Amino acid sequence: MPTSRILLWSGLAAAAGGAVLCALGWYGISGERFAERQLPYLASCTVPGAALLVAGAVLVGAAALLPVRPPEPRPPPPEETPPPSSDGPLLRVPEGTLAHRPDCPLVAGKAEAVPVGDAELAPCPVCEPWPP
Repeated sequence: MPTSRILLWSGLAAAAGGAVLCALGWYGISGERFAERQLPYLASCTVPGAALLVAGAVLVGAAALLPVRPPEPRPPPPEETPPPSSDGPLLRVPEGTLAHRPDCPLVAGKAEAVPVGDAELAPCPVCEPWPP
């Protein structure tokens, strides 16, 4: 979509510039009686103005032919799960040596975390489940 917008506005600007140059060339030519005095106006205004008109028409046509893509739908925001609380039994990971609170970032949301039970574990230095 931005490409077609750039083409459209570029084409309109080129066509407007070409129209101004053609008008200036016509005004200059209309004031001269002899053909040899009209040639500079043709060379400097009318021919470049006509070229800009054609270029503007091509750019506007290209903008009209580009497909317009609809905006991509945004996915719905993910449903938020409640944050883990520190209430509940202490947790550990299998083969782990540390006891963690349920809200410790090292075990929160991990399905493999299991209750400590009667295992002899050291306290986690992050969540500090009990005072040393």
